[in-house]
Amino acid sequence: MTFLTVVGIIAAVMFGIGAIAAVYRIIRGPSILDRALATDVLLAIAMCALGAEMAINKHTDTLVVLLVLAMFAVVGSISIARFMAKQDAS
Repeated sequence: MTFLTVVGIIAAVMFGIGAIAAVYRIIRGPSILDRALATDVLLAIAMCALGAEMAINKHTDTLVVLLVLAMFAVVGSISIARFMAKQDAS
């Protein structure tokens, strides 16, 4: 077993634990902001996992997916922030 394989397994386990914790917060979150933050964390974990997979396997085939996930994360965060700002004003 090579060093790169061990690092990949450790990274996968850490990404998995983080994703499970984020999904738990999405389900149990007491407020919409907790759920929104957990969704952002889940998207960040997915993007990091894709980036790690590309680095380990030395390819850029999933770069478009990575960019689309980043776009969804930014647009989602901005839309939730605007929605919450309108709610607070009223």
